[in-house]
Amino acid sequence: MTAATDSGRIEKRFAALKAAGRGGFVTFLTAGDPDHETFEKILLGLPDAGADLIEIGMPFSDPMADGPAIQASSLRALKAGANMGRTLELVRSFRAHDGDTPIILMGYYNPIYSYGVDAFLKDAREAGVDGLIVVDLPPEEDAELCVPALQAGLNFIRLATPTTDDERLPTVLKNTSGFVYYVSVLGITGTKSAAEVEIRDAVERLQRHTALPVAVGFGIRTAETVREIASTADAAVVGSAIVDRIAADVDENGRPSAKLVETVHKYVRELASGLRS
Repeated sequence: MTAATDSGRIEKRFAALKAAGRGGFVTFLTAGDPDHETFEKILLGLPDAGADLIEIGMPFSDPMADGPAIQASSLRALKAGANMGRTLELVRSFRAHDGDTPIILMGYYNPIYSYGVDAFLKDAREAGVDGLIVVDLPPEEDAELCVPALQAGLNFIRLATPTTDDERLPTVLKNTSGFVYYVSVLGITGTKSAAEVEIRDAVERLQRHTALPVAVGFGIRTAETVREIASTADAAVVGSAIVDRIAADVDENGRPSAKLVETVHKYVRELASGLRS
């Protein structure tokens, strides 16, 4: 099985979900949390547990848009030796076992800039990354990373929020590919959730502007909410709630319990169950 990126993996997965008549389930975890070996085991088991697409956070010392849970996960990962090279190594290892599940790297521009944009795009593509979400690069800076990523065959997934109005949306969507990630609440990750009617209205508005799938995240913690969101949007994204399961199962030194991997996979199966019943 080749590790080279199939740039159509995200498109194919959403097409398969549509054919199956259900929404998708997207998981987020920070690479290397709580340590490299434990994360690798968690990652390899996510598709069987029910993840349709996987977002992997690129550890960063100053994740300003994230709440306490994901901030803490980045610090645990960095303390355990995580870096961009090891993050790409995890993707490469995953691709040796799974050539179909889309992998999206999510985070901030600084680690990519430090690695070197050209080197990062080449190595990410060769490792098997399908797309990028970079939260602190606005559309006005597309020449910095977005356009080169698209030219390298990687999807560049953009965030839309409740304040992204109809005038701003065309700019946001101009070079977006793969899917649109709708951040359903204002503020940092993992702190609150939006009402279902607000999300439905927002998704319908986005769908009037783009044919791309719309995934909704922030504040989703139960199988019932995953089912509700995925009945309106094309996918539901869960991050902080899964990261919380890791935090609850490590000791004061960040060492995982023997049951941590099983605990995370059990929770992911629970979240995904509503989409497969």
